[in-house]
Amino acid sequence: MDESAPLRVGSALPDPPFELDGTVDTAGTDGAVGFDPAVMQEVARRLGREYVLVRYEADDFDGIFAGLERDEYDVVASGATITPHRRTLARFCRPHVRSGQSLVVDRRHHPDAHGVDDLAGGTVGVQRGNTSEPVAEELARTGRIAAVRHYAYHDILTALDDVAAGRIDGFMKLEPVMRWLTRDRPDLAVVQTGITQEEIGVAVRRDDGALADRIDGVLDELRGDGTLARLGRQWLGTDAPGTTTAVLS
Repeated sequence: MDESAPLRVGSALPDPPFELDGTVDTAGTDGAVGFDPAVMQEVARRLGREYVLVRYEADDFDGIFAGLERDEYDVVASGATITPHRRTLARFCRPHVRSGQSLVVDRRHHPDAHGVDDLAGGTVGVQRGNTSEPVAEELARTGRIAAVRHYAYHDILTALDDVAAGRIDGFMKLEPVMRWLTRDRPDLAVVQTGITQEEIGVAVRRDDGALADRIDGVLDELRGDGTLARLGRQWLGTDAPGTTTAVLS
């Protein structure tokens, strides 16, 4: 590991508030902002390395981890839930955020819906490769909903348009993302949170234990000096009443 080389961070955009497009500055550097860029910029600074964002743009989110093996980037920081399957694809640092799946509906079409149990006979949308996918598929398998519609990772706004138009009955994704994307859509409401409890972390190549240890050390510093908690409040709304999202100490 070249400790003087730039720290190349793979992220799938847009996925606000974990990562979203900002302004590209006059030097031509990528102006992405959000929780993950803010955390990883501070990690890179404390490691003495330059932060470089590498955008992942494929349809299936789980494919982002293959980019580590292809040496397209050194780290994945993209609101990634740690799962047993993903642990076979990458080495994860200690989790630093806990959150859970939430459900969005359009109040005009489902004025009395409070959760998935009120969508029996309906269709719920998810992104391919997202951790919401197996949750929704299990709901369909057990008859609690009628069907699941799968969207490409970058088609999340299309999915929300489909919710608004009544083409699907709801959409499922992590709470901070749904709260962010429905802020300016008054007819869309996050009606259920905490459907799952998921831990989110940074991933590196499976054989790069040295980098994982160094990142863990910096994340411990960010916990200790309050930086991680501050960024959680700023971007993830961890201080909002009733939220299921928290920064892990």
